[in-house]
Amino acid sequence: MTRQELEARISGDPSPVMAARELLQTRYDADAEAFRQGADVRALVRSRADTVDTVLRLIWNRYPFSSSPDIAMIAVGGYGRGELHPHSDIDLLILTRNGVEPGWQDDLGAFITLLWDLKLDIGHSVRSIEQSKDAAKRNVATLTNLLETRTIAGPDELRSELSEQAYSDNIITDRDYFIAKREEQKRRHKKFSDTEYNLEPNVKGSPGALRDIQTIGWITKRHFGLQSLADLTRFSILTDEEHDILVQGETLLWRLRYGLQLIADRNENRLLFDHQRALAQMLGYKDEGKRLDVELMMQAYYRAVLALAELTDVILQFYDEAILGAGTDDNIQPINKRFQIRNHYIEAVNNQVFAYSPYAIMEIFALMAQHPEIKGIRATTIRSLRAHRHLIDDAFRSDLAVTSLFMELLRTPHALDDTLSAMKKYSILGRYLPEFGQIIGQMQHDLFHIYTVDAHTMRVIHNMVRLNKPDARQDFPLAARLIHGLPKREVLYIAGLYHDIAKGRGGDHSELGASDAEAFCRRHHLSDRDTKLASWLVQNHLLMSMTAQRKDISDPDIIRSFARAVPSQAHLDYLYILTVCDISATNPKLWNTWRASLLRQLYTEAKRALIRGTEIPVDRQEWVQATQSEAREMLHTQHISDEQIDAVWDTVDEDYFLQDSTVDIAWQTAAIINHGDTPGPLVLIRDTHGGPTDGYSQIIIYMNDRATLFAATTAVLEQLNLNIVDARISSSEGPYTLSSYVVLDEKGQPLGTDPARKERVRRRLIEELNDPEDYPNIILRRTPRQIRHFAFPTEVLFSNDTVNDRTVIELFTPDRPGLLARIGQIFLDHRIRLSNAKIVTLGERVEDVFFVTDEHGDPISDPATCLALKQDLCQTLDEIQ
Repeated sequence: MTRQELEARISGDPSPVMAARELLQTRYDADAEAFRQGADVRALVRSRADTVDTVLRLIWNRYPFSSSPDIAMIAVGGYGRGELHPHSDIDLLILTRNGVEPGWQDDLGAFITLLWDLKLDIGHSVRSIEQSKDAAKRNVATLTNLLETRTIAGPDELRSELSEQAYSDNIITDRDYFIAKREEQKRRHKKFSDTEYNLEPNVKGSPGALRDIQTIGWITKRHFGLQSLADLTRFSILTDEEHDILVQGETLLWRLRYGLQLIADRNENRLLFDHQRALAQMLGYKDEGKRLDVELMMQAYYRAVLALAELTDVILQFYDEAILGAGTDDNIQPINKRFQIRNHYIEAVNNQVFAYSPYAIMEIFALMAQHPEIKGIRATTIRSLRAHRHLIDDAFRSDLAVTSLFMELLRTPHALDDTLSAMKKYSILGRYLPEFGQIIGQMQHDLFHIYTVDAHTMRVIHNMVRLNKPDARQDFPLAARLIHGLPKREVLYIAGLYHDIAKGRGGDHSELGASDAEAFCRRHHLSDRDTKLASWLVQNHLLMSMTAQRKDISDPDIIRSFARAVPSQAHLDYLYILTVCDISATNPKLWNTWRASLLRQLYTEAKRALIRGTEIPVDRQEWVQATQSEAREMLHTQHISDEQIDAVWDTVDEDYFLQDSTVDIAWQTAAIINHGDTPGPLVLIRDTHGGPTDGYSQIIIYMNDRATLFAATTAVLEQLNLNIVDARISSSEGPYTLSSYVVLDEKGQPLGTDPARKERVRRRLIEELNDPEDYPNIILRRTPRQIRHFAFPTEVLFSNDTVNDRTVIELFTPDRPGLLARIGQIFLDHRIRLSNAKIVTLGERVEDVFFVTDEHGDPISDPATCLALKQDLCQTLDEIQ
């Protein structure tokens, strides 16, 4: 049926619903196919609005009230702009001159009901002109809708009369409207953590996205009475280049939103992981080398919203001066011949400063770093920067005046992160450091790296700067103390700036980044010693975190090996600070008390090794005897005899005395002795305080040795929503085993803040472990939505720890509920004994390390056994849904 025939049926048939649905669906399908073929999204958005206009108008004209000069159907909001995405809301105002007349009520009800029958996302109100004015006075959102209106049916003079009132001070003043919309934007940005970079951004509401563009439009229309953002160029508010940025950015966001709603088949504005890959393919993105199509799409998004955020800042600042600053005297403070501060914003004394003295492009940011009272750069100067940033070329980058200013900026760190962020925002940093420009907006499609590479780098610098402030001592006590002893903090900032700069290029980003850092240092005339230190830090920035998280740092040989890789105490101090700032800037959930304690322990032990000398081999037997001697003295003070002590210590292996502090050994031994012959397992839970390993909860279980113990214990702890970050089983040939688990709650905190919960955990463990026939089933919670989209095959690697006579199993697999309990069951099935485990969860990815032996306490030497174990782990874990 042709469109003309469908329109005729809508107008004349007693029941127009089927014809209207067919017309809407036919046009929807045609537009969707055109979009997939690359049609102009602007034309499609307007085509959708035009089709809906036609249907609404034809249905409206079926009713007697449609001929009255006192009622009209008005499109408001986005629909009022003539923009409709596939599933956008359709907001209508039924506007009357003096109210609903007798006889209209039933017909209006029937009209709205018919629209609902069409399954359109209709939002409507019925108001007179006076009622609309009153509503606008009470609610800024209602007023905003009235700034964007179109008459669909009925006399247009009703809308014109209302619009004249909407633009007048009778409803709200220009000043009050600007303040209201600016505060509204601040609240919205805060909702999205004031960042353009989110793993699943909202293309409508996130900073720099469509709502920011619309906010500019609303303020513009209220201030100037304009109907289109294109008119901004007439008023010299936007340059032609800025207008192009606005239009291109909006077009990209519209394409993303249009495709997103087609895929989701609903009014969806969030770029959820569920849809990102399908959307990237729909929009024609292709993998490039190791970079995925979805990563390229998201980089295009991030770069667009960053440019739009810069532009909206300029425009809002212009309005701030024009609307709020009108009629007030400027407070001007000269800085030098080129710059001055006007009302707390730095500005060039004239717009040709950068043309005459290109080094001033760097100077303005150095001045911002040196003057805390400066809030930002004036809009006119931002534009001048944009107009002259093409002057940043190789000659500019090698200019001694410029390099000296940049180093001066790095040495003035009171707000270094803010200064560098401003340089990035105004496209100066990415031009001055082209290698940094490559990572702007670059993301990794996983749940571990929740920020783009450039955003993560700025957060690392922020953490470094924060260490200089008193409040950092609570979150980063050791790092906050060490930073004050660094010989040159600028070397640390350079390492922070370059540690991830080579991501996405292929190859080892640490080695490539080290080369870039060295070139930077040479160009900025750092000494040979400082250059080598910065390069070493970048190349080894993962060394400390990988050692702490994936190796047994209670093993003296591991400590000695790590310390031998660190040239000096100064290198260790720099590396520790860089590592802390890096981990805490990667993912808020990654930095917790357990990781903090691991790094502190590694730092402390490595420092001792450097003092002692890394060439001196560690006598393990001497270490064990020294630990036992100290613990024995502590126990003697509690009137515990050597016979009692030996009876307990004979049930554990020698490694136990390498891994626990003497205080812990004395505490555990005394508790076991006091437990005596009491039936059932001994379960101890305590939070540790002080020393290098504070900030976590330790669970000690002493009971008859059972092969099922690890699987059962991990199942109970996971059912109790506790995150296991470390596990160790210490046993000998005797009947008892001493198990130690380090746990944190779901917020990454120890259990000490909730004593009642601690006691529930203790009782539940005793209850479950006391009856081996009633061990709990592996939990079957559903895998979280986000994690399901990052499935990858399980990988298992074997190696032998010849020093400790055990096998090391490294396991890489997606994180899922019940994972450790299943692994424990597989070990049980293959008669594998677990002696230690390092549990590392990085977003959706688990990277666990298990230290195991066969049932006789020997390393696993049979290749067939390793292969069977590997196959079982991979098959079983990959089947978990």
